[in-house]
Amino acid sequence: MGLKERINAANAEAFRRIVAADPVLVDVAPASEVIPGMRDRLILHSGPPVTWDRMCGAQRGAAIGMCLFEGWAADPVEAEQMLRSGEISLEPNHHHSSVGPMAGTISSNMWVWVVENKAFGNRAFCRQVESFQQFGDHSSSAIAQLARWRDVWGPALRAAVRKMGGIPLKQLVARALLMGDEMHNRVVASSSLFANAVAPVLVDCGLPKEQVVDTLYYAGNHPFLFLGISMAAAKASVDPARGVEASTVVTAMARNGTDFGIQVSGLDGEWFTAPAPRVEGLLLPGWKEEDAGLDMGDSAITETVGWGGFVIGGAPGILNFTGGTAEQALAFSREMRSISVGRSPDYLIPALNFEGSAVGIDIRKVVQTNTLPVIDTAIAHKEPGHGIIGGGIVRPPLECFTKALTRFGERSSEWSEGPLSGRTATSIPSS
Repeated sequence: MGLKERINAANAEAFRRIVAADPVLVDVAPASEVIPGMRDRLILHSGPPVTWDRMCGAQRGAAIGMCLFEGWAADPVEAEQMLRSGEISLEPNHHHSSVGPMAGTISSNMWVWVVENKAFGNRAFCRQVESFQQFGDHSSSAIAQLARWRDVWGPALRAAVRKMGGIPLKQLVARALLMGDEMHNRVVASSSLFANAVAPVLVDCGLPKEQVVDTLYYAGNHPFLFLGISMAAAKASVDPARGVEASTVVTAMARNGTDFGIQVSGLDGEWFTAPAPRVEGLLLPGWKEEDAGLDMGDSAITETVGWGGFVIGGAPGILNFTGGTAEQALAFSREMRSISVGRSPDYLIPALNFEGSAVGIDIRKVVQTNTLPVIDTAIAHKEPGHGIIGGGIVRPPLECFTKALTRFGERSSEWSEGPLSGRTATSIPSS
């Protein structure tokens, strides 16, 4: 089998695994109970690996917040000293089967959504989504909300999810897409569907009335509630496509406000990074462009399974958050077909005649067409201590993909009858 045929067969297998996924929300639990390798004095973060001295302001602020949340430090000054000295370890979420929004910080006592891919048996995890600490706000009010999630909302939702025997997510996501969601920054429909599903069960769980009422208000009025679930579902769906020999399919896109990194199926375990780009979009009142930090978060995991910017043409409501026009959004969704392996049989876009979303980003096609994935995202401040300041559209640096394709060329002799002697990254055969 020639290299082109070998790659195409590998990509078909990676695509098959992604679309065959059956994500089910099975639990809500403390990170220490469920996340592989979670330990005390460890903070997981979004994006590829980064040291404290290179961390952006917002991620530093979020890490300080976790030290205060865990009680490791009495105040931000002590927290920063502990982080700077290395007393607190910092590791990427993706190294622990996890993802996190924006700064993405997870520590032992942070409760997380637990999604199991029933088709393959793997699990993935994501923290609560909110608009303050995950953006770098480490104020007492921001930490109090994390404590509320740990002590009230998380345990209540755990009781309901367990009583239900888990909540299948594939059908829920498919339905929400038909209702105008895109599963990244527009999750209004999916959040409502989820809240409606758990509400009657939650009432019947035997919990204190105050806890039930508080959780019902939280779940019923949180427009981004489902984002943490969709991120865990996307991570659980794409992880079985990791490590498919000779596959050029992207299995992760993640940013930490300093670097943008991608991972590729056939090059599993390697990060290909470039400087994080600036987000083009809309800022909330009172903020200026010079306040904005660079692109950040693990939430682009949704784009790797064909959601987010790949289905934005069916979610025009998100344009109030990101900017742009409905015509541009439709063009984005059409454009993503040119860099993907196939179309989803389950996740459909009504505005595009119910065609399936583009799935399986192929690094060859990205480089050869110079077409970069579209990601919709939020914007954090460049300095610690602030909440969300806006949202917009961003594309990864091309350099991530050219680095990955060059590395693929270096390893091609492992997957074909002979090495690609003298080939450049752009000359690796495409489908």
